[in-house]
Amino acid sequence: MLIDTFGRRAVDLRVSLTDRCNLRCTYCMPEQGLAWLPKPSLLSDAEIVRLVGIAVGELGVREVRFTGGEPLLRPGLVGIVEACAALDPRPELSLTTNGVGLARTASALRGAGLDRVNVSLDTVDPETFRVLTRRDRVGEVFEGLAAADAVGLRPVKVNAVLMRGVNDHQAADLLGWCLERGYELRFIEQMPLDAQHGWDRTGMVTAEEILARLGERFTLVPEPDGRRGAAPAERWLVQGWTGADGGPARVGVIASVTRPFCRACDRTRLTADGQVRNCLFSTQETDLRGALRGGADDAVVAELWRAAMWGKKAGGGIDNPEFTQPDRPMSAIGG
Repeated sequence: MLIDTFGRRAVDLRVSLTDRCNLRCTYCMPEQGLAWLPKPSLLSDAEIVRLVGIAVGELGVREVRFTGGEPLLRPGLVGIVEACAALDPRPELSLTTNGVGLARTASALRGAGLDRVNVSLDTVDPETFRVLTRRDRVGEVFEGLAAADAVGLRPVKVNAVLMRGVNDHQAADLLGWCLERGYELRFIEQMPLDAQHGWDRTGMVTAEEILARLGERFTLVPEPDGRRGAAPAERWLVQGWTGADGGPARVGVIASVTRPFCRACDRTRLTADGQVRNCLFSTQETDLRGALRGGADDAVVAELWRAAMWGKKAGGGIDNPEFTQPDRPMSAIGG
């Protein structure tokens, strides 16, 4: 098992497959992009499957989410999913994507064993999308969402970040759009993980502000206590709307900054170049790629992983005066 000194057990693995992306979201990276990781430093498909196998078979991981960068840019993605779906015990498999290209790959991913998707979409207004992502591709995201729903990658979840003065006034529009299509929307507070290190807490749209915006059009009722568990999102029932499963429709807010959920965190993270991160905001990593390529057996790799998680801090420390933003951006860490 992966346990830390505070008694938390990590059962949810986030695997970054690449640091590359085909969008340039303003809250993530500069317009010109980044210096991408050199290909030899990236884990191979076989190395990814081996590490997921160790996590599932020896360390008690039950859920695996593939992230990036943009994981659909990984050439071997379908094969990786298929190999991980064949593991025993079989983990739940999901994917976080910007949706560009999902229309072409949704069927193959479903056939390989993918269970569901989270699609990042901050606005349904084409011009606002272009401003936020510096690309004119919102139509492809819409097509990708529809394709995922059509092949059964459900529940289809949508992740959104609100930027003050850009799309914060569109929160209710986005929720209405998702409700009409049966998608589950999650708003995420902007976190200090941008490559530019330009994050400013005073400019961040908070959970309270998000809920106030939604309340202008919708009646939200807090989900009954005990339903959240280790999930990062606090959820509300949207009165008058039915979800895709026939039950009440829901909207969530992930308040990573103003209402952190560190005490219930059950995640462990693997970067595209094979580093274990025990927290999104950690400034330390443990190298598993070097161990693999140095000939270490699975037991040795598992012990390195256990040691990395044992040292996990109580929280991300955003509220501490000495908080230091990680050098590596979200695109390298994986969301």
